[in-house]
Amino acid sequence: MPVPEPVPRPGPRASGRPPYAVCAALLLLLTGCAAAGTAPGPTAVRTGAHAPTGSTGAAGPGAAAARGPAAPTGPREIRMLGQVVRSAIPAESRQALVVTGNSPDSSEATAVLYTRDDPTVGWQPAVGPWPAHNALYGWTDEHWVNDLRTPIGVYGLTAAGGLLEAPGTELPYVQSPAFTVSGEGFDGESLEGSFDYVIAIDYNRVPGASPLDPTRPLGEDRGGGIWLHVDHGGPTQGCISLPEDRMEELLRILDPAKVPVIVMGDGAALAR
Repeated sequence: MPVPEPVPRPGPRASGRPPYAVCAALLLLLTGCAAAGTAPGPTAVRTGAHAPTGSTGAAGPGAAAARGPAAPTGPREIRMLGQVVRSAIPAESRQALVVTGNSPDSSEATAVLYTRDDPTVGWQPAVGPWPAHNALYGWTDEHWVNDLRTPIGVYGLTAAGGLLEAPGTELPYVQSPAFTVSGEGFDGESLEGSFDYVIAIDYNRVPGASPLDPTRPLGEDRGGGIWLHVDHGGPTQGCISLPEDRMEELLRILDPAKVPVIVMGDGAALAR
């Protein structure tokens, strides 16, 4: 597959076709990169202060006021996620990878995998936090091809693939030389090995199809080919990247029977 020559990193107001970076090697098959999401946060439980007692040991007259209202109880939610984002997570999902961007315009983020094996207990952090990268110019609520931003939202994780053999995963996995990539990223870093492992993010694609499937239900101009892939040490065009050992770990953990999703966006977006 032909690989375009690397070009200098664009400035913050650059327009037109983005410079060569991760996902670029497959632009003949995949147009752009995009995805997003959100999820719930843990419910704090307040304990009331002890009211002073009299000589008989009974609570004093101000006991009820001192204790305050009863604290809410129930399954734990995912910390930092607002109600709008929480409601977007399917009720049947028991795995949620939450990727939180440092700011709306930052290309750096943190990923934590939460599990909900017991609905009565709620969400629990399982692995992480892990360092991650997102798109060069940060995040967007409305992704368009070549905007160099990662779409905000909650999306399914239903298929995987890569240049290397599957490290052991329950997800459908396609091994192919089409995942070969070379050249340099936005910071001059090597892109080689970035697609050794990928997990397709179900933004503008057919869930369950190969990550290489070019179908774009929302149209080509809305981008696509948004993946989780191996980190190359710099911003992406729209994907989320994780260290290679973390990608291997994630592939082993994700279980289609648990309806895994990715919840992603900057902190303010996730708090909606």
